Amino acid sequence: IVVCVVIFVIGVVMNRTDPSNPGSPAWLYMILIAVTLAVAAIPEGIPLCVTISLSIGCSDMVTKNVLVRKLAAVETLGSASVICSDKTGTLTEGKMTLVNMWSGGVAYDVEGKGFDPTVGGIAREGTSKDAGGDMGVRSALLAALLCCNTSLSKVKDPETGEEKWEPKGNSSEAPLVVAARKIGFDEGITKEYKRVLEIPFSSSRKMMLTVTDVSGRSELCKGGMPLREGTELLSVCKGAPNFILDFCTEQLMQDGSVAPLTEADKKAVLDVVDAYSSKALRVLAIATRAFGSMPFDTEDEDLTTDQKFEACRKNLRLVGLVASIDPDRDGVPESVLAAREAGIRVVMITGDYLKTAIAIARNVNILQAQDDEAISAVDCARLRPDGKYLPNEQMDLLTSSVRVFARAKPEDKLEIVKSLQR
Repeated sequence: IVVCVVIFVIGVVMNRTDPSNPGSPAWLYMILIAVTLAVAAIPEGIPLCVTISLSIGCSDMVTKNVLVRKLAAVETLGSASVICSDKTGTLTEGKMTLVNMWSGGVAYDVEGKGFDPTVGGIAREGTSKDAGGDMGVRSALLAALLCCNTSLSKVKDPETGEEKWEPKGNSSEAPLVVAARKIGFDEGITKEYKRVLEIPFSSSRKMMLTVTDVSGRSELCKGGMPLREGTELLSVCKGAPNFILDFCTEQLMQDGSVAPLTEADKKAVLDVVDAYSSKALRVLAIATRAFGSMPFDTEDEDLTTDQKFEACRKNLRLVGLVASIDPDRDGVPESVLAAREAGIRVVMITGDYLKTAIAIARNVNILQAQDDEAISAVDCARLRPDGKYLPNEQMDLLTSSVRVFARAKPEDKLEIVKSLQR
């Protein structure tokens, strides 16, 4: 009681007023403080004080458009020391635009922003000459279309009444569909190619695969890569470059010929991927394989999806690379800085390529100038160097200093969170 009286006198002398109501008298505010301290000093009053404090926290969060259903959640949020976040759609807008391409050793720039296919075109890097007719461009984009489930159409904005282009489907496929429309592939082009098999993208496979009927064709499309005699089916893989390159044995050249893909060639392609990724671009590789017939017994009902996938992804031909930019979501860099100032470490866990993840992390302030990339950003393969996860002690030591985890599988995310909780 004596301590509470002393605090009351000191507060009044120092004219301490309610921060939420500066116009109120100091003595009234200090009476509330003194009574609160007196109640808190008695054990029976602690639950009441805690409940009131948490209720005030709920009220403050409501003013920031955050609905809290359970009071205990406020305490949990207040004790958070690490925030783990995905990248696409969370730190970024999830609205990607194709800005670069590569095929047959030639780099291309893709002009135009947003989803309007009538704006912009494709030109060789450093030039303004239209390259929409280049074999590599047409082959890569049509192959990509054959491995997409996304459509593009005009819709009317309910607020303004204006028509705008809007994709329906996967955000990673939308820029490929837009770019294909820019070079003249209309909406119904894929209806000319019957799809006979689809194996969807998964976090473990890191790619999507389709098999399309191309019987009776001598080339993939008008101006596209030639198809060897006897080709009935075409397998197309679209996904992470470093995963797809592992299964490529040949590559499409600028003139339409095919050349072996050596280890030196793979390194050169990965250098292109690194260059794009360092500009915060998300890079996908497009690869194909021609068949005379399905490489597995279509009558065998015991075959699993993974077995069919393994049969169709062998001896692929690299057709090209496509690189899209995904803008940072408004307010994210400021939110990350606010979390840092509050002593909360923000960690990004993404399935993207390491260079892309680092570039995005720099943009949104997860990685800052003083952070060493070699320590603060890792590929999740380091978590399981021999196929098995590191022992708890080594895992905890690694996760305690890392802010960016790239090429993460779903099970990696679980192990990282478990480590952080320890």
